[in-house]
Amino acid sequence: MSGEQKAEAKGEQAKGKLKETAGRLTGNERLTAEGHAEQAKGDAREAKEKVRDVFKR
Repeated sequence: MSGEQKAEAKGEQAKGKLKETAGRLTGNERLTAEGHAEQAKGDAREAKEKVRDVFKR
């Protein structure tokens, strides 16, 4: 996985976790859902890059 892509995926996951936590603390269901979706997007990006790495070998 390229360093830049990995950093983007991790950043997206962290941002999503922060939004989800803020949403839970404030009782904002929309913010919680957005955070969860961003985490999932980051997870998917990370998985995609791992698959690419496997096929590059």
